[in-house]
Amino acid sequence: MTAPVAYPGAVAPANPSHIPVLLEEVIAGLAVAEGETHVDGTFGAGGYTRAIIEKGAARVFAFDRDPDAIREGEELAAACGGRLTLVPERFSRMRQALAARGVDAVDGVTLDIGVSSMQLDRADRGFSFQADGPLDMRMSREGRSAAELLNEASEQEIADILYRYGEEPKSRRIARAIVAARPIERTGQLAAIVRKALGWHPGMKKDPATRTFQAIRIHLNEELQELEGGLEAAEQVLRSGGRLAVVTFHSLEDRLVKRFLKERSGDVPAGSRHLPERSDRGPSPSFDSVAKPVRAGEDEIRINPRARSATLRVARRTAAPSWTMEAQGTSS
Repeated sequence: MTAPVAYPGAVAPANPSHIPVLLEEVIAGLAVAEGETHVDGTFGAGGYTRAIIEKGAARVFAFDRDPDAIREGEELAAACGGRLTLVPERFSRMRQALAARGVDAVDGVTLDIGVSSMQLDRADRGFSFQADGPLDMRMSREGRSAAELLNEASEQEIADILYRYGEEPKSRRIARAIVAARPIERTGQLAAIVRKALGWHPGMKKDPATRTFQAIRIHLNEELQELEGGLEAAEQVLRSGGRLAVVTFHSLEDRLVKRFLKERSGDVPAGSRHLPERSDRGPSPSFDSVAKPVRAGEDEIRINPRARSATLRVARRTAAPSWTMEAQGTSS
């Protein structure tokens, strides 16, 4: 067994909020073997990457569109002696990014979907209503900010975003309150508007601003489209026998992953928006050994409350061509 990488914090990060969710279960699902090549599609604070390298992976390509994560990962990359390559890119583009680096297939892909603990913990990033900060929410620090979206969008557009991506039943009421209160520049301001619109009081179990912040963040960063593209990219780059591990944190994400794996493993009829209808039985399954979903136990939740809503799904790649490549008339 390869010795663990010598760097500070190799066993566990000092900050509990940066403990990777379901770490042991993810590593078990990946079944990392010495000499393998892996992709960590959501590097963040590097928790999964650390564990994969300590298990003996020869190379890890760690993706993150957040420039802060890439910059802060440079110390870890330096300590890994060439085994870790940081890729400042969306994980949906992993096939192109790996090909540019001379890699056409990998043994494992890990995706931890949604906002990272690092982003949530920093008020200046504007992701959380727990502390006041500029209303930003951009993972890549590029493009339209949350403040610009809310100050420019129509009431109907805002309501649609809250309903679609936050599953907020009172989206129209909140959208109306947002438009009436514009301009909005701070996270604390937005949280107060939502709470007032929904009649919040301190004794409520869940802060009513949760769904609104989730919806705006998902829409702004195109997170569901990114997840869909990332799953297809993972299917394309995983070699036969390669493992995919995906951690999600709410039902919108998990339903997308569940549907993808059921479809690609042959559990549902072929024929989706990704492929034309076919008269035969459809493409051969590109995944098998789809494991039952795994959720955090009470011990982990007590240490890391973020784990409460997490769901892990793991599947193994078959030798069949990827469905996307097959639809495009090319081989995987």
